[in-house]
Amino acid sequence: MRELSVRDLKAAQDDGTAAHWDLLDVREPWEHALCALPGARLMPMQGLPGRLQELDPTRPTVVLCHHGMRSYQVAVWLERNGFTDVANLSGGIDAWAREIDPGMAQY
Repeated sequence: MRELSVRDLKAAQDDGTAAHWDLLDVREPWEHALCALPGARLMPMQGLPGRLQELDPTRPTVVLCHHGMRSYQVAVWLERNGFTDVANLSGGIDAWAREIDPGMAQY
């Protein structure tokens, strides 16, 4: 599992590299309603084991949460469950709002 900075994710989105990535948001629905990254798929951490079949273990997967702690745990769990290319978004949506999109709601 690797760490991916918000600046690296933004660069990958801008150059099209991220188009084939699965961006997985493991926050709760109420958090997602406050702010979200476009294209991110909401799968709250607690429900993920029951929805694992919805994900492609061979597709690059970037996991995000509020600050990067839950997403780190999920990324490690995904690797243990056969995912081959997993990254944790360092600093989570909070870092995205501070460094990339200052107009995004913060909580």
